[in-house]
Amino acid sequence: MSGESRRNPVPKPRQQRKPYAEKSAPEPKQPASAKATPLTKRVRKKFRVFSVRSGLDMPFLFLVLVLVVIGLVMLFSASYAYAYYNYGNSYYFIIRQVAFAVLGVILMLLISYFDYHHLHRFAIPLLLVSYAFLVIVLFLPAVKGVHRWINLGLFGFQPSEIAKFAMTLCFAHLISINFKRMDTARYGVLPYVLLLGVTVLLLIREPHVSAAVIIIALAGMMLFIGGVPLRWFGAAFGVALAGIAYLVLFTSEFSYANDRVVAWLDPFTTEKNLLADTWQTRQSLYAIGSGGLLGLGLGQSRQKYLYLPEPQNDFIFAIVCEELGFIGALIIVILFALLVWRGVTISLKAKDKFGMLLGIGLTLQVGLQVVLNIAVITNTIPNTGISLPFFSYGGTSLVLLLAQMGVVLSISRTSAIEKT
Repeated sequence: MSGESRRNPVPKPRQQRKPYAEKSAPEPKQPASAKATPLTKRVRKKFRVFSVRSGLDMPFLFLVLVLVVIGLVMLFSASYAYAYYNYGNSYYFIIRQVAFAVLGVILMLLISYFDYHHLHRFAIPLLLVSYAFLVIVLFLPAVKGVHRWINLGLFGFQPSEIAKFAMTLCFAHLISINFKRMDTARYGVLPYVLLLGVTVLLLIREPHVSAAVIIIALAGMMLFIGGVPLRWFGAAFGVALAGIAYLVLFTSEFSYANDRVVAWLDPFTTEKNLLADTWQTRQSLYAIGSGGLLGLGLGQSRQKYLYLPEPQNDFIFAIVCEELGFIGALIIVILFALLVWRGVTISLKAKDKFGMLLGIGLTLQVGLQVVLNIAVITNTIPNTGISLPFFSYGGTSLVLLLAQMGVVLSISRTSAIEKT
């Protein structure tokens, strides 16, 4: 029996083949991103910041570039007569400003590629560096009676410009890490009053009252947004403003401020001791009035021919009004307003308090300077020497301004990456 079974083995049951319709389709090849390990994903997310299409806010970038171009055109129009009479070269100012503008735009784009969160670690060191510059400038030779510039040969800069950014960065840093304790005096008032007091006192020693006013206003806005109760807010800034008013109005070192207030109240006075203080304001008002509704035409200003002193600096908007008229000036103001609105919108979309506060502070600094500059050239407030962003001559100021706009772009880019 066993031999027969070996000769005729029992056949195995045949497996039934699945019908064609039931054949499983080949699995689709997974993309590389689906097979990525957690480490690979982290690396890719980190380096997505270098992608051109990774959240860069194009409307904000467009507005910045438009204002830079218009500013360069108006700077050349306002400065070529003054440059020719004083330097023998009509292109003296515009060549330098274009070079700094190109450098600033490149720096702005580079900064926009990096994560703004890394600025946390530089907040306190940068503030200390700005304090060092504010002290050093007091021991350097005065320029036109004030200690505002540090000249390094090839270029110079105002420490106050660095102080503006340093204070904005430091306040954003401190408020963001103490956000839940801002209703207390220890964390919501004292550190900021101390930092603000030191900065303002150093600026007044230059003297540079306009920069002090801008920093005080920026600090107040950021503290208000940061959640400081109004009782602390009002008390702290009331004391600060009272101290500044005392220094400016009742100390001999700032007696020039009294003359400027008198000149502001009556810019057409005939008193000989006030003619120097009122001359620039009078010529500015003449320029604005001459422009009318549509302006005299680009390049057709008359006040820039040595009537309005240094028209390429703080009073350049008067030349804008004269050549482009009310309509042209209004368009430029609208562009600035759109820039501020877009910057605030970007900041409010930030994923953390630090980005929100930093973006709002940097954006409001531009808006505040525009408002104060226009107020000065229209004699709404006394002449305090406030430049017009993107327009007034100043290479290092333009580079620093564009670098700050790069930080705002970094906030938009980083926020878009974190959302995905």
